[in-house]
Amino acid sequence: MSRVYNFSAGPAVLPEEVLQEAADEMLDYQGSGMSVMEMSHRSKVYDNIIKTAEQDLRDLMNIPDNYKVLFLQGGASQQFAMIPMNLMKNGVADYIVTGQWAKKAWQEASKYGKANKIASSEDKTFSYIPDCSDLPISEDADYVYICENNTIYGTKYKELPNTKGKTLVADVSSCFLSEPVDVTKYGVIYGGVQKNIGPAGVVIVIIREDLITEDVLPGTPTMLQYKTHADADSLYNTPPAYGIYICGKVFQWLKKMGGLEAMKKHNEEKAKILYDFLDQSEMFKGTVEPASRSLMNVPFVTGDADLDAKFVKEAAEAGFVNLKGHRTVGGMRASIYNAMPIEGVEKLVAFMKKFEEENA
Repeated sequence: MSRVYNFSAGPAVLPEEVLQEAADEMLDYQGSGMSVMEMSHRSKVYDNIIKTAEQDLRDLMNIPDNYKVLFLQGGASQQFAMIPMNLMKNGVADYIVTGQWAKKAWQEASKYGKANKIASSEDKTFSYIPDCSDLPISEDADYVYICENNTIYGTKYKELPNTKGKTLVADVSSCFLSEPVDVTKYGVIYGGVQKNIGPAGVVIVIIREDLITEDVLPGTPTMLQYKTHADADSLYNTPPAYGIYICGKVFQWLKKMGGLEAMKKHNEEKAKILYDFLDQSEMFKGTVEPASRSLMNVPFVTGDADLDAKFVKEAAEAGFVNLKGHRTVGGMRASIYNAMPIEGVEKLVAFMKKFEEENA
């Protein structure tokens, strides 16, 4: 078997031992005589899978009892509408736009109420996180929204915004479980799992219970009400059952690896190897202001589109795949999520050094 080093932004690399366990259980899950793909979501066997997954996530993140954990469908993009539909009681929300996904969320919220763009880093192609210590928070804002880690642009909030008492809502899709977080600082913290936790098709929403009410915007579909899913323990309809099962295995893997403090240390070590090389390279340059750099997504360029293309092609031939950058940034992007081993980054940097010598 020949596995590549997969630097995809998502769907992305998963821990090999999780994939192996799933393979071993594919035809017969723990003596049930069937695959998790085949079993009823109402069965006792599956009920144990989803409940264990939720408890393991609660343990990893120290999620307080007054927060619900919801395993939903529709990806993070469906939350762009679901959040204003459920939370815009006054019809006003403040958005900090630091990338394409925050911008799309702001545009979607504008359909349901007054969505104020109170800060943005679009002036420098989203290459930094703006100062959020004293923002013009609207007095009647129902919430303040951020995308905490920007997959495309490689930026990350190092400090949460001062929301001046307003509820903070955060999309954490590409930094989910990469480091410890204080859940109590958020009203809603959510993310698609396909970057750092599991296969595409699941979005996890962690929401404070007082925000789950029947008071939603008129016309909000039953399936887009948080209360519907909270009351049914994420089993109102058939959930993305197999995806949740894999997420549960990743949660157990994270516990085995030492939890989120250990993952933060692991991720800082990996990122330092790549950033240190970029900072001294004559050919490759990072595109993000150092103070805003992400541990998960590292965009870089040579400044020459043809050379970028040559690098991506030769890197793929050498077993380093999915390094092409997003079209809005160009160049390359290495996504180095939890499951990317340190040796993958070390070998990538060795390849980059060799490429630089050969193409100087």
